[in-house]
Amino acid sequence: MKANVADIIAMMDMIAPPDLAEDWDNVGLQVGLAEWNVDKIWIALDPTPQVMAAACNNHVDLLITHHPLIFKPLKSVDLNKAIGSIINQAIQNKTAIFAAHTNLDTVSGGVNDVLSERIGLMNTTVLVKPAGTGRLNNETKAYDTYPLVTAERHNGLGRVGKLEKDMCLKDFSGVVRERLGLENIRVVGNPGLRVFKAAVCSGSGSGLMGHFFSSGAQVYISGDIGYHNARDVESANLGLIDLGHFASEHLIIDSVVTRLRKMTADSKMDICIEGCTIERDPFWCIDDIV
Repeated sequence: MKANVADIIAMMDMIAPPDLAEDWDNVGLQVGLAEWNVDKIWIALDPTPQVMAAACNNHVDLLITHHPLIFKPLKSVDLNKAIGSIINQAIQNKTAIFAAHTNLDTVSGGVNDVLSERIGLMNTTVLVKPAGTGRLNNETKAYDTYPLVTAERHNGLGRVGKLEKDMCLKDFSGVVRERLGLENIRVVGNPGLRVFKAAVCSGSGSGLMGHFFSSGAQVYISGDIGYHNARDVESANLGLIDLGHFASEHLIIDSVVTRLRKMTADSKMDICIEGCTIERDPFWCIDDIV
């Protein structure tokens, strides 16, 4: 069965319903036409110029990313600038671009659940529980914070869960680093602090520090954590593990690939679906350079 962009969007909307996205976010089709045919899909975290060029060179029909290409309103489309160049390549090569951002962060089975599972947290609940269909207030907003949604599902801001067994912060940090396959992580707190409950927030978690402090968790795992956040955690005799923005979210790629492959196979669609393999964390350590 032949598929088009609209068919895949319908499936992505089942994985990450667009009504879960924050009101400041921009999810959905970024560039392209719903009727364009789709034979090959790539899943990536960011629609960078390098990712877009590789997608076009590999004859990708639909590029699905976590972070939107168009986040703030465009005042112009200058083909000499990054966004304009990407849009131009997308149109010339008929490579549509689609984003599932805060809706994929918040939804049950989304980024926060995958992160919690990889770390080994058990009996997880949301860090910030839904409050009807309201939106987050300005106090908790950050670039990658997430919407408040209906309470019937396991949707919401971040996650809190128990460790498989209690251990000191130093040992737990080692477990997290190993399970996520990371070379480096930043840790705040007494290395000997006993940890049996952890909170997580994928992406930028500084906006939810207050909720971490009231969660009963001994350690907070997130990215983009600031200096003063670290001092607050230290003063509270708690722990903090900063994975970095990229590492806390890139792990969703394989999950989306697996789920989308099953959905297209169930619909008898013969589509090649792959995770983009060229993405790297933009931050690097000097020891990484040979």
